[in-house]
Amino acid sequence: MARYIGPVCRLCRREGMKLFLKGERCYTERCAIEKRNFPPGQHGKSRRPKMGGYGVQLREKQKVKRIYGVLEDQFRGYFGKAERTRGVTGETLLQLLECRLDNVTYRLGFATSRPQARQLVRHGHFTVNGRKVDIPSFSVKPGDVVAIRRSSRETAAVLHALEEVKGRGVPDWLEFDAEAMSGKIGSIPTREQINLPVQEQLIVELYSK
Repeated sequence: MARYIGPVCRLCRREGMKLFLKGERCYTERCAIEKRNFPPGQHGKSRRPKMGGYGVQLREKQKVKRIYGVLEDQFRGYFGKAERTRGVTGETLLQLLECRLDNVTYRLGFATSRPQARQLVRHGHFTVNGRKVDIPSFSVKPGDVVAIRRSSRETAAVLHALEEVKGRGVPDWLEFDAEAMSGKIGSIPTREQINLPVQEQLIVELYSK
């Protein structure tokens, strides 16, 4: 699956908020938002155009896409699935994105950022229910157990991330076992448990036009 490979700090600046795409750097004064909190580009600092309804909706969609690291076609696929699922479409969309394997490994603290989690998954460092899975978009279900492969437990990036997660914490819908280096999906996350400053209803309105 295609992915964005350009500079990521400009994405945070474009959205005007931290998307936490650089791991530890996002928590320091070196973060681009801390140093240059204005849109990228030649006129970013001097020109701040007012946005109408469509512009606000578009920015909200772009923000969610960039947080989870998915491109337009894949994001539209998630939205279509959410629309066909019984429940609140916007909330279901976020739940589908949260249940991606790369996001779950990030939430469990096996990586310092979602891009790093995606790379670790692609390199085959994780198992789901005992079987190796190297597809970042793999969708986990309640009861699934995500674990670091035994041969990967001394990987420097993973060990470093596990130290970092001690301060970040693990969401309530995940059960983390530090000794086994694994995590169990306790339930599908509720909207309150998905701690993201996004207005998913704006995305629903955008795609409903």
